[in-house]
Amino acid sequence: MIAKWWCAGLVLFSLHAQADETVSPRARQLHENAIVLDTHLDTPSNLHRPGWNILERHDQDGEFAQVDLPRMKQGGLDGGFWVIYTAQDKRDEAGNRQARDHGLVRLAAIREMIAAHPQDFELALTADDAARIEKAGKRVVFISMENASPLASDPSLLTAYHKLGLRMLGITHTSNNDFGDSSTDPAGHEWNGLSDKGRALVQEANRLGILLDASHASDQVFDQLVELSKAPIVLSHTSADAVYEHPRNIDDARIRKLAAKGGVIHVNAYSGYLIPVPKIPQRDAEMEALEKHYGEYSKLSPAQIQQWRRDQAEIDRKYPVPRANLDDYMRHLLHILKVAGPEHVGIGADWDGGGGVTGLEDVSALPKITERLLAAGYSERDIRNIWGGNLLRTMRAVQTTAEKK
Repeated sequence: MIAKWWCAGLVLFSLHAQADETVSPRARQLHENAIVLDTHLDTPSNLHRPGWNILERHDQDGEFAQVDLPRMKQGGLDGGFWVIYTAQDKRDEAGNRQARDHGLVRLAAIREMIAAHPQDFELALTADDAARIEKAGKRVVFISMENASPLASDPSLLTAYHKLGLRMLGITHTSNNDFGDSSTDPAGHEWNGLSDKGRALVQEANRLGILLDASHASDQVFDQLVELSKAPIVLSHTSADAVYEHPRNIDDARIRKLAAKGGVIHVNAYSGYLIPVPKIPQRDAEMEALEKHYGEYSKLSPAQIQQWRRDQAEIDRKYPVPRANLDDYMRHLLHILKVAGPEHVGIGADWDGGGGVTGLEDVSALPKITERLLAAGYSERDIRNIWGGNLLRTMRAVQTTAEKK
């Protein structure tokens, strides 16, 4: 399977490509005072990499590492949802068992990071935890799952994941699974939304107080989640179909439906979902061959990562494709704000999973978004809600619903 960065044909960006954009003292102060949370950090994929340390700065890794503690501090990122991502493989007994084991290993990596650095990171289980952890000067670690395939062999594992910290559940990734349809499976829809197994999973997530995430899922899954869930749902990293029509993006009518039910859409910074990217078969073939040559990047040494980047840069030179910039990202964000209202929008940039645009290459650049939102006329209260308040309000609603059951 092609690595997540290349699902839409991403191009390597320079370490020095960030636009020179001044952040005013007002924006900087507002940003520092807000609880700044991102709902989709794929950073756990780095935690078991040989020689990789979350406490050290990793600019040299480019798109392979956009989040670490020094850059979180520089960009005022207080934390967010750290993702248990599992690529969709075969759905037979062996494939489901492999997915189960992978999910547990990724969960363990997150817990190990917290245990190893208790002075810097803390597990958050509730919205109130996040406020307390941020006030203590630590980084907030909520845990989410992208693609429910680790649960395919035994859905009752969701209870164990919940006890170990899981607080958000995404149904699918780029392919259909046992629980529902993906928005991008080349084979098309299999279940016309959620399967019976998926509907049962929704009910169990509601019971436990786990926030349901419709990013990557088909429109039919989204519609059914909105109707079936007893609590608000979210889109953890999704952009606007009205700005760039793509199966992974969402249309305005559904954005309004999400907002009407109290949910939040967190805007993605994945270049291939923000602007059109031409299909170049030779490029795709060489990128796929590169992926197969290096294998699972989370097992590679620093030297191997740098060689991978050089090889990728050569492919980019031969087959250049456009890359979105901060203006493109803001077009999506500002459109969604107008449609949903500032009470139902957040940020989920897909860091370490393909996110990042020119001018917003890593989390150190996050204050630029605050500057742009102020310039667009949004109030300080609106901006605080966009950065974390809306997410925490939704989490409280989800957990209150669970307690009433």
